[in-house]
Amino acid sequence: MEMTTDTINRLHELSLEAGKGKVIEVDGRHYAIDRHGDVCLIKPQNLADNTVEVTTLMGVVDLVKSLEERKTQNLYVQVKSPTKVAVFGHLDEYGRRESLVIAKAMTPDINYSRFLDQEQMNISLQSQFEETKDRELLLKVIGNLKEEAVRNASDDGVSQAVTIKSGVATVSDVKVPNPVGLAPYRTFNEVTQPTSNFVFRMREGMQSAIFEADGGAWELEAMSNVKEFLTRNLEDEIETGHVIVIA
Repeated sequence: MEMTTDTINRLHELSLEAGKGKVIEVDGRHYAIDRHGDVCLIKPQNLADNTVEVTTLMGVVDLVKSLEERKTQNLYVQVKSPTKVAVFGHLDEYGRRESLVIAKAMTPDINYSRFLDQEQMNISLQSQFEETKDRELLLKVIGNLKEEAVRNASDDGVSQAVTIKSGVATVSDVKVPNPVGLAPYRTFNEVTQPTSNFVFRMREGMQSAIFEADGGAWELEAMSNVKEFLTRNLEDEIETGHVIVIA
């Protein structure tokens, strides 16, 4: 709200009269005048002091549905990243926006671009990645790999081929494709983990590593999945205009 000339003049007059601290009301707003005559707008303390923090998308849904004291206001649910969702209110007359909920996904710390030994890579693939065809191929390769196989691997700069043990007394040549399609756990567990391309490389010492190779395109897919989940579970609130989901 813009101050009129009359309002400014009235505040000036009252500030001159202020020998002691006092509170006055002008045009429906309250102002504090200290003993020096300085005027300060008093803003009502009707916003949340703290933002609620959760780790799941259902936590966001449950909290939005339970905010009875905000039922008459618009709420905005913003997908800020694959691992972060924020809920905030509309701008009030003082230009303030209330932060209500922050959701941060709990995701594993995956060692991209770092060579791991045979056991470490096996554990990482099984515990930090969803099951895909290429994940199973990599597990087969590293699970049956022998040191001499890596030293003698054929390498055309794109794909590597190694000889692995395929039975009790037999061996077979396996060409590891590149890139490989893997789906690490890197967004909220309630949604599908995006599958994206990785470069898989091996070196002596029975070590292997995966390198991201999709330019970050997976993030857009993950955010779209998160938005779709929230939209589906807040359908009633969205239809009434109470909630707006953005990404």
